[in-house]
Amino acid sequence: MLMDRFARRFTYLRLSVTENCNFRCNYCLPDGPDCSSRTPELSLPEIRRLVTAFALLGTTKIRITGGEPCLRKDLLDIIATCKEVPGIEKVAITTNGYRLQRDLPAWKDAGLDAINVSVDSLDPATFHLITGQNRLPYILDGIDQALDLGIPSVKVNTVLLKHYNGKALPEFLDYVRERNLALRFIELMRTGDNVQYYQRNHVSGNDIKQQLLADGWVQREKPRSAGPAQEFSHVDFAGRMGLIMPYSPDFCDDCNRLRVSSLGQLFLCLFTEHHQDMRSYLQSDDPEPLMQVLQGFVKTKKAHHFLHNEQSGSTRHLAMIGG
Repeated sequence: MLMDRFARRFTYLRLSVTENCNFRCNYCLPDGPDCSSRTPELSLPEIRRLVTAFALLGTTKIRITGGEPCLRKDLLDIIATCKEVPGIEKVAITTNGYRLQRDLPAWKDAGLDAINVSVDSLDPATFHLITGQNRLPYILDGIDQALDLGIPSVKVNTVLLKHYNGKALPEFLDYVRERNLALRFIELMRTGDNVQYYQRNHVSGNDIKQQLLADGWVQREKPRSAGPAQEFSHVDFAGRMGLIMPYSPDFCDDCNRLRVSSLGQLFLCLFTEHHQDMRSYLQSDDPEPLMQVLQGFVKTKKAHHFLHNEQSGSTRHLAMIGG
């Protein structure tokens, strides 16, 4: 079992498969991805070896992230490979939804259990301002398709942005009224490349939490394998609302996830100053050396991130490691 010095068990791996993205979200990659690296992304055999080692150490959930994972031509094989590893119970993906309509049935057939779709505004014009794309109607249709196909877990991620969606709570509540999905507001996080943008647009999720509670929403107990969201339900709504608030004092107390970049680098925290290159351990089918290294690295994980001290570590932007 992967366990750190603070008795936190890590059963959840967020695996980035590419830094590339075809959106230009103004809080992440307004100028597009940095294409200067010539290091190849993790291959399918390397991904299988990586996931196998994590599974042998108790990991049960894999989330495939990016960048935008659908830009990998072998995404179906990646989903199937992760799902076939003994011990992996849940395979999820986080996507901008660009190819959701076209590819979702194939993703489901490959073994996908859960999908998170980024939708930062329900207004097409505002969505275009944020992302540089005019795809909102297609993405929303893809989300409805995911519900119709019976994907077990469908979630919508919305980054809170003061000048774009800071007053859009009523519209989002209407959206979840008849849809059995979870919509989560994510506090904008400071990274190396977005300091001024963060200062202009950061919104605290606590104000929304208090409004939800005042309107009769009830906070739900979190499953052990869940991510960091606080989730709320209401008797009059088919969907749920969630909040991811990394600046809350207890945010790191129940951390259960580790991150690996598309280049095979282990990030003990989204905002760590350092990462560990594990690629040399992915060239053999023997998982023992990698398992030993992982157990040693996890023991060095710190109790908290340092966002409160305006330290975002070496994370330049969220596409670098998938948030």
